[in-house]
Amino acid sequence: MVFSTVGAACDTAEQADITEQAVTERTLRHNLTLLGVAALVVAIDQLSKWWALEDLEDRNIDLIWTLRLNLVHNSGAAFGLGQSLDTYIAILALLFVVGLFVVGIRWHKLSRWRVQVPPFLLGMILGGAVGNLSDRFFRAGDGFLGGAVVDFIDLQWWPVFNVADAAIVIAAVVLVLTAGRQLGVADAEVMSEGEIPEGDSQEASR
Repeated sequence: MVFSTVGAACDTAEQADITEQAVTERTLRHNLTLLGVAALVVAIDQLSKWWALEDLEDRNIDLIWTLRLNLVHNSGAAFGLGQSLDTYIAILALLFVVGLFVVGIRWHKLSRWRVQVPPFLLGMILGGAVGNLSDRFFRAGDGFLGGAVVDFIDLQWWPVFNVADAAIVIAAVVLVLTAGRQLGVADAEVMSEGEIPEGDSQEASR
């Protein structure tokens, strides 16, 4: 009886180690993907803005249908909204980036909420936010965080935007369209780690 109890305890400890290792590895993959995608979005965004500033200063480039490249300096929020609130918008953007970064790298610990957001989508949103916030910090402007965001993608029937805006919007749309699927993925990953979602555990205890 004693030997079987000791053996069961050893098996339980070994299983706990395996589960913890799996969680650690998944967390590492999650964070590397999130930060890698964010860095890629920032790089593409800033390179495209550098090119726009160099080549679109005194000309527009017509591409297809109504799409053209047209340089605009935006002191407001995304898509040119809130032009007179540039400093407040920049501060809110900074808080958003910090909050998103913290939530993003700790998202694996929130799986008990039964929600799982793919790290590449979080990375797109984070990268887009950082790309535009970089303009606020480093480009010429009036006052603290007064730099204007560089926009240059012009549909002529929609506010002019940039790569960072596009990354944020695309990721947000995909999140909305796949919300139900991500809920199911979260449940599966929680169960695979040996955890019982809070609601299910309450039902099981009845």
